[in-house]
Amino acid sequence: METVEKELLRGGQFLVKETNCEDVFTPEDFNEEQQMMKEAVMEFNDREIIAHRERFEKKDYAFTEECMRKAGELGFLGVAVPEEYGGLGMGFVSTMLVCDYISSGTGSFSTAFGAHTGIGTMPITLYGTEEQKQKYVPQLATGEWFGAYCLTEPGAGSDANSGKTTAELTADGKHYKINGQKMWISNAGFCKLFIVFARIEDDKNITGFIVENDPSNGITLGEEEHKLGIRASSTRQVFFNDTMVPVENMLAGRGEGFKIAMNALNVGRIKLAAACLDSQRRITTTAVQYANERKQFKTPIADFGAIKSKIAEMAASAYAGESASYRAAKKIEDRIAIRQASGNTHQEAELKGVEEYAIECSILKVAVSEDVQNCADEGIQIFGGMGFSEETPMEAAWRDARIARIYEGTNEINRMLSVGMLVKKAMKGHVDLLGPAMKVADELMGIPSFDVPDFSKLFSEEKDIIVRLKKVFLMVAGSAVQKFGPDLEKHQQLLLNASNILIEIYLAESAILRTEKNAKRYGEEAQKEQIAMAKLYLFNAVEIIKKNGIEGVISFAEGDEQKMMLMGLKRFTKYTNYPNVVELRNTIAEKVKAENKYCF
Repeated sequence: METVEKELLRGGQFLVKETNCEDVFTPEDFNEEQQMMKEAVMEFNDREIIAHRERFEKKDYAFTEECMRKAGELGFLGVAVPEEYGGLGMGFVSTMLVCDYISSGTGSFSTAFGAHTGIGTMPITLYGTEEQKQKYVPQLATGEWFGAYCLTEPGAGSDANSGKTTAELTADGKHYKINGQKMWISNAGFCKLFIVFARIEDDKNITGFIVENDPSNGITLGEEEHKLGIRASSTRQVFFNDTMVPVENMLAGRGEGFKIAMNALNVGRIKLAAACLDSQRRITTTAVQYANERKQFKTPIADFGAIKSKIAEMAASAYAGESASYRAAKKIEDRIAIRQASGNTHQEAELKGVEEYAIECSILKVAVSEDVQNCADEGIQIFGGMGFSEETPMEAAWRDARIARIYEGTNEINRMLSVGMLVKKAMKGHVDLLGPAMKVADELMGIPSFDVPDFSKLFSEEKDIIVRLKKVFLMVAGSAVQKFGPDLEKHQQLLLNASNILIEIYLAESAILRTEKNAKRYGEEAQKEQIAMAKLYLFNAVEIIKKNGIEGVISFAEGDEQKMMLMGLKRFTKYTNYPNVVELRNTIAEKVKAENKYCF
């Protein structure tokens, strides 16, 4: 357990501490078991899901359920479930990997899988009593039963704690009587078990319950919703009318439902990022295969610069998202191992391990869900008129991708959360933001150094830029915290600017560290295209950070302070040697073109 010995970066600390490339986990580090698992899942996805794409598009809900059963028989629904409850008890990275490679066939299956294994089963494994786990988890792990999660209501969306569903203790004290309405419930049509959130009396916070789906117990379902995408994912309203739930089916304690909901969503967020990764790889592959075949002006369109530019950008964002997702997943896995080694139960270790990296989970959810949408959008464009047709898979990919920015907390909520949680961590002393922010403030007052550093080593300039981009965040967020204090959360547009900066730093740094690690391992020549992707991603990130930095600064600073910060921003986002962007894109696109697929 050498990981236990090394000091592990806490959540959010990537901003203020340097990470060595040797300390990041990359997809190239998958062990033999993980490689085998990946191949098994890809084979299942190709055979059972992708081969039947049109059935999902025709809203064949029964087929989604059938595929879920098959996934259960193969053990895929139980990867994250401890062995003593009938699961495979695999580590966090392996559970990410399964979610990643099983999710790219169709958003319909991906949603059913995610809702069941994540928010449908996870709350019981993480918060259930021993009796609850013994009773319910084995059936969920094998797919004998399916789970669903009832949090959202017509009046309670982002404000999850405002739900009106009630739970009232019966006179004999043996049951809670649940009344209310839930909406957008994934898997509602075929699940046997609901995790339901309801309020007892006038409690400040909601409470969680395990409720078996029994129509004779006051449970009715609305019609299937007609949706833009994820068409064969069963999504219904669920109505509870005097539904009797035994008192022993309360999850955790009274009023602890909001905490369960938030922590279940942390896991859900990083898994949702994972669920968008192979979709990006697959969309890129489908697009380049079409571009290699489609001829215009007697030339395959893949040879045109305008198309190469798209393919390169699609590949680079997929590569960065993948790098960041597995970096964070391994940190969570290591944190869980450390906690278990120090005597925590599996439950406590997993809960605290994921909670520690809640900032990274929010960052990833936002970044990867937006990248997969852009990727599908460019995919349609490469296909041209055919991309708009239901005959090709692009339009379904685009429609399915759209929901990823809404569920598991909208991207707006997650953006604000990532910065809000970071500030809270700083207040608690878990991440020292204040010290570094003060240093940046001093640096702004000082005279800049005009020495030209030696940038001859691979990524030396890029890593120098990353250090300075972190200063941009500290300058903007630090000044905002000083100016607004606890009122910062009311300044949502400023929080959005700060979080855009934060997101780009984490993804750009992850791509660079992964590539540096692999260049040391396999040689720079073997990583030529990956180096180009890391550099291209950083170039784009710098532009996004510059824009959000300027927007933030000119909106809350005035006069000399504003001038000084804008000068700092210019200094912190400056390249000494700009990369040749067209050359970077061509390097990436030529490789993808030659391999006729996303090949990294």
